[in-house]
Amino acid sequence: MWPPAWPRRPPPRCTTEALVATADSARVLSVPRISPLAESEWPERARTVLGRRPPGLGSRLGDNHIFSTLARHEDLFRAWLPFGGFLLGGGVLPARERELLILRTGHNCGSAYEWGQHVHIAEALGIGREEILRVAEGPESEGWSEPDATLLRAADELHARAKISDATWARLAQRYDEQGLIELTMLVGHYHMVAYALNSLEVELDEGLEGLPQGE
Repeated sequence: MWPPAWPRRPPPRCTTEALVATADSARVLSVPRISPLAESEWPERARTVLGRRPPGLGSRLGDNHIFSTLARHEDLFRAWLPFGGFLLGGGVLPARERELLILRTGHNCGSAYEWGQHVHIAEALGIGREEILRVAEGPESEGWSEPDATLLRAADELHARAKISDATWARLAQRYDEQGLIELTMLVGHYHMVAYALNSLEVELDEGLEGLPQGE
């Protein structure tokens, strides 16, 4: 039966100590468990995707290590791309709110790669540095609007209990329609999956990407 009867636990505490523990648990990786494909090994059908380079992160072809690593399973890679692409650019959630959810998920999962990629994306959207770093402090940090804090709290509850609480759901439902509510849960779940793969495969950071923020 799914979902299982998850034990009820309090929401994660977003203290400085928790931030340090999360940052310390995520290494800046340099020796991947599964190495990315060299350009000479790229599958022909995936060559266009693998040759893309996010603007502003350097110029070396093929440095998008998540793609060139997952392309070692070409069929799975090609099946995953449309879904991930839809969530990243074709959904109903506003881009800023999408990135807050992804950044919080990357931080919760201790994924330096996911965090670094989406810091870059968030900055390109005009999200300020102070706000990006405040994501790591969580929904209780001073400075969040109530809607933004609710989004981060939803990400935390999904991470901790695999379900959004009734109180948080009610607040979300005041802002989002049915499509938005479905999408935000799928978005957080998807980026958990991606973080699990990035962490377990130990995908190295692309040139120009930063790791998780360090606690004070």
